[in-house]
Amino acid sequence: MPVFARNAVSTSHPLGSQAGLRMLWKGGNAVDAAIAAAAAMTVVEPVSNGLGSDSFAILWDGKELHGLNASGPAPAAWSVDYFRRKYGSDAKAPPKRGIDSISVPGAVASWVALSERFGKLPFADLLEPAIEIAERGYLMPVVVQQKWAAATQELGSQPGFAQSFLPWGRAPEVGELFQFKGAARGLRAIAETKGAAFYGGEIAQAVEKFSTANGGSLTAKDFASYKPEWVTPIAKNYRGFTMHEIPPNGQGIAALMALGIVEQFDLAGMKVDGADSQHVQIEAMKLAFADVYHHVGDSMSVTSQQLLDPTYLASRAKLIDMKRAQDFKAGNPVKGGTIYLTAADESGMMISFIQSNYMGFGSGCVEPTFGISLQNRGHGFSLVNPANLVAPGKRPFHTIIPAFLSKDGQPVMSFGVMGGNMQPQGHMQTLVRMIDYKQSPQAACDAPRWRFNAGMEINVEHQMDAGTVEELKRRGHKVDVINDSYQDFGSGQFIWRAGDPSREGYVVASDSRRDGLAAGF
Repeated sequence: MPVFARNAVSTSHPLGSQAGLRMLWKGGNAVDAAIAAAAAMTVVEPVSNGLGSDSFAILWDGKELHGLNASGPAPAAWSVDYFRRKYGSDAKAPPKRGIDSISVPGAVASWVALSERFGKLPFADLLEPAIEIAERGYLMPVVVQQKWAAATQELGSQPGFAQSFLPWGRAPEVGELFQFKGAARGLRAIAETKGAAFYGGEIAQAVEKFSTANGGSLTAKDFASYKPEWVTPIAKNYRGFTMHEIPPNGQGIAALMALGIVEQFDLAGMKVDGADSQHVQIEAMKLAFADVYHHVGDSMSVTSQQLLDPTYLASRAKLIDMKRAQDFKAGNPVKGGTIYLTAADESGMMISFIQSNYMGFGSGCVEPTFGISLQNRGHGFSLVNPANLVAPGKRPFHTIIPAFLSKDGQPVMSFGVMGGNMQPQGHMQTLVRMIDYKQSPQAACDAPRWRFNAGMEINVEHQMDAGTVEELKRRGHKVDVINDSYQDFGSGQFIWRAGDPSREGYVVASDSRRDGLAAGF
């Protein structure tokens, strides 16, 4: 059931939500709550994020919308030649795991930047719940444990992994106590120095030593030179509402493009879970991804405005054949295992926040002294695609995307759906259900989803209507019905503004696909 409250936090783990709620009870605002929740999530859901994560945020401060890009860049030593020398001339991307998959982490910098600009409570207070949880430990929940155990065979040999995440030489079982003393030490250092220990101080120096010992190139100087970037969110109107995403180097533009394509069709006139509606949405997402994977990166030859041009999106919509699925290619728009959380308070402040290690446990590398579980975002670079070519100081193509919905310049909803390339797909599917089909946030969150993979291949959840699945197959979609919702279909958190927050409040939803909790008062 949804939660109705004037102050609210929704995350994919109960202890994360409660950490945020503690800050609201102390007199903090939504930003304070989000930072506390984010810090706690690095401890309680380390499969998906850690102190070595990247992050993004979209924030409504009560008057206007702000975006924060805290994705870290490539180390100064990285280049195409660097990887070709180490991994062969035919390598197409940096490695998926290990020390050479790690770009500079940005999440801790995002906490500091958000706190300095918008927070009310002292920064050190915000990390207290996370420190306490890491020190005392917590009992292992069901969904996280499944993914934890599944990752151990692939990552067990990575430096620092077994020492940090395989107590007793194995993954914790459901209900067992897991303590993360190293992370408690790291969080204390971050709290005491307001992040300075991480960006150039003792933590950065420890990571450099760890990296060098294991053949990597990350340096304390790479950390010290990093600053997150405040950005203006990109937007697309959709049936009277406005959807906002962080601009590239992320994939949020894919959700906006897909909405611009499906807007050309009368979805409300189609059955909500019927084959016609699902087919249009799948094909629109495929069209969007075809462009995004070709054009989007930290250096682009096309602009976001060109990719979102209504005339261009209408021309792409015309390629959809209602009778058959297609494998679309990129067009020419030129004329001539992630955590997501959201918080809102009764003053009207709302924040959409996401942070991630990318794949489950990221690189698999953990600096043990301070419990710094390092992401593998470097794998998001290309060694061949000019838009996303690896280079010193350049940011990789990113999958993690917070979302925000407004109407007539006023906030409506902060939300996100985590899970790799499922994120823009989840944004579009849930938003269509809420706007075109008038479903509540929790109903839209709980409804069956599909996921486009590549070519003609899609996954669908096992509870999707059997007749719809058979009709999608008849139209040429290669459908695989999946009974594991964790990674394949993402997990969403939603806060919908129901009225004046000081009098009415918010409708808060949390996805049943994770161990999450929507909480408020």
